[in-house]
Amino acid sequence: MSNDDDQYGGGPGHGGVGGTGQTRTRLPDSPADAYGTPRRTPRASRGLITVVGVVVLLIAAIAFANQSHDTPRDTTSDKPPSTHATSPTGTAPVTTKTAGIPKGFAHDDQGAQSAAANYTVALGSDGMLKKDVRHALMDALYTPEAAAQRKPQQDAAYSPAFLATLGLDANGNAPQGSTFVTRSVPVGTRVENYSPTNAKVSVWYTGLVGMSGAKSTNPVRTTWNTWTFELTWVGDDWKIASESEQSGPAPVPGDVPASTSDDISKAVQEFGGFTYAR
Repeated sequence: MSNDDDQYGGGPGHGGVGGTGQTRTRLPDSPADAYGTPRRTPRASRGLITVVGVVVLLIAAIAFANQSHDTPRDTTSDKPPSTHATSPTGTAPVTTKTAGIPKGFAHDDQGAQSAAANYTVALGSDGMLKKDVRHALMDALYTPEAAAQRKPQQDAAYSPAFLATLGLDANGNAPQGSTFVTRSVPVGTRVENYSPTNAKVSVWYTGLVGMSGAKSTNPVRTTWNTWTFELTWVGDDWKIASESEQSGPAPVPGDVPASTSDDISKAVQEFGGFTYAR
């Protein structure tokens, strides 16, 4: 699901190459209540500490993989970010896809926003957990130079040791009977600056990450982050030149009873991802 900065997709960001794979989800705070009990009065426990530790490791790995690098910036468009709402316009974002990834976004600021939102979905999917799919994502979404630079960084971030902390094997597979959930869901986009050749777009999104399974000690939970993309117009589409992530803004958690492990696993399988447009 990225990978250069925070979440997971950016990080185990990331099925078919990008976006409709499995999800990340929010579940209760203690293993004893792992599925099915309202989150009202969480208590500190070894299970909770373990879960928090895993989430921190995940965010740290994504931040490492998505580390921002200096990128040429359009100095002719240093104006305040757009303040208008990210509302539907009725214009379809794209008409074609490659390996499940939307392509051919409009050559304007709306197209840049649609590209950034869709790239957030792709880089937040479970494809980022698997090396071959991850590399295909990088080749499809990044400029050739950025892809060549990011691949070794992400391979190091998604090492067998790191995957093991998530309960996955060296190939990014969950134990039998469990489902690893990782999905990014854009909430809104913001244009920081724009020119016909370069655009800087921020995507506010919520993420789902964790293991859905009866014996899971890392239940699926939500995260909130803002992913900022430096996009470059290459050929006939927007490509990522660099990106960075930061935590939040995060709302107050709702007091909603957690679903069972079976319900979460079914939801991951039955509810596909979306193609996002401004």
